[in-house]
Amino acid sequence: MKFQLATAAGLLLAGQTLAAPHQALEARASKSAAQIVAEIAPNSKTCDGSAECRTADQAGPLLADAMLKYGIYSPGQIAAILALTAFESVDYRFKHNVSPGRPGQGTSNMQQFNFNLQYAQSIPELKSKVAGVDANAPDAKKNEVLSLVNADQYNFGSGPWFFTTQCSKAVQDGLKAGTDAAFAQYMGCVGVTVDSERQAYWTRAKAAFGI
Repeated sequence: MKFQLATAAGLLLAGQTLAAPHQALEARASKSAAQIVAEIAPNSKTCDGSAECRTADQAGPLLADAMLKYGIYSPGQIAAILALTAFESVDYRFKHNVSPGRPGQGTSNMQQFNFNLQYAQSIPELKSKVAGVDANAPDAKKNEVLSLVNADQYNFGSGPWFFTTQCSKAVQDGLKAGTDAAFAQYMGCVGVTVDSERQAYWTRAKAAFGI
């Protein structure tokens, strides 16, 4: 699975031309999703044996599928989501909040419980399993909800889901340009600021996509 296939397919379906320069297309033309993930999250090339860790080879195709599912085709948007999820999950090593260990917080997007609940409610296969659960759920129930969305088929969709449902159209459209200012606005939607570590992931993501 290649990210550029999702990008090209979406743009063609929309009757648009590829906005990225020719050099950018060449930069990712021969790369698989796994290769791109490995460039953004270098430590994902291998795993340490922990149950939650996923390598780039494992995560790449699942992330590419998730971009297609949520209709995300722009290289700038995909790069930004990968930069965020790679950072938050420590190169896809963790699926739950380790420090300070907030109940119900996790997925590759490291979302707070309220977002994981909304995410679960949006998935037909999980909706009935979280019926009656609300923001005041006890910690055990919060972790139960997290365990549902932490399955691989949902874990890697949390970033694209958040981007398309929680960020404004202005933020979404802005990232099509792949600028640092647009990435900062996206981080504002997430509720964080761009520090040197986040910037490093974003810089690698831009390079991986030739932005």
